[in-house]
Amino acid sequence: MAEPPLVVEHVAKSYDLGGQIVPVIGDLSLTLNEGQIISIVGPSGCGKTTLLNTLCGLLAPDSGHIRWHGREVSGQPQNVGYMLQKDLLLPWRTALGNTMLGLEIRGVAWAEAEDRSRAMLDQLGLHGFAEHYPSTLSGGMRQRVALARTLVNEPDVMLLDEPFAALDFQSKLLIENDTVGLVRRGRRSLLLITHDIEEAVSLADRVIVLSKRPTRVKAVYDIELGSERSDMMAVRDSRDFSQYVRRIWADLDVVLQ
Repeated sequence: MAEPPLVVEHVAKSYDLGGQIVPVIGDLSLTLNEGQIISIVGPSGCGKTTLLNTLCGLLAPDSGHIRWHGREVSGQPQNVGYMLQKDLLLPWRTALGNTMLGLEIRGVAWAEAEDRSRAMLDQLGLHGFAEHYPSTLSGGMRQRVALARTLVNEPDVMLLDEPFAALDFQSKLLIENDTVGLVRRGRRSLLLITHDIEEAVSLADRVIVLSKRPTRVKAVYDIELGSERSDMMAVRDSRDFSQYVRRIWADLDVVLQ
């Protein structure tokens, strides 16, 4: 039986701030299975971004184990896409050029990189905008380009750090639909950090609620809202959706008090 893409066992992380040790992540464990989407919610400043940076090798844990496909990896793991809240598009490159960037760095032939990037932009509703520069694109379109740049490299696992937070509601729903559809069709795994409980519930198979610093897993919810989960508005209209949101909000409210 294949190992899960990501297993986190008793990870802890602290910062040294001028000689004072500040614990950020306590004793934290989780497992991300193949084809699974997990959302992580928690109070502001609890260490969610620190957790993602530790998982993808940008920071080293103080203790514990992080296993990618059964192996502990030194540095950044392969086939993992990391997308932030800020799109970080290069202003001097077109939408196509930004999407191709990772493929260029990996040495993929130019013609293949261009074909794959154009196809990905088309899948994300950006047909006709490949030659546009970031300054001419809306916020939602810029995030679609950033998503295309992540997905075109065909990662097995995606780590997303509040990538839709700055978008208006309509743009957010449309990009959530695209993201979930591409992730589920490709049997990819997705770990999403978000402060939006409704987003967490509508996207995920499982929601993990974190405590205040030093953060730990406070609660875990397996989300059962039917097999068809690609229509974010339909998911929000489902019978049990509001119950999950209320229960998770109650957990967070206790954390914040």
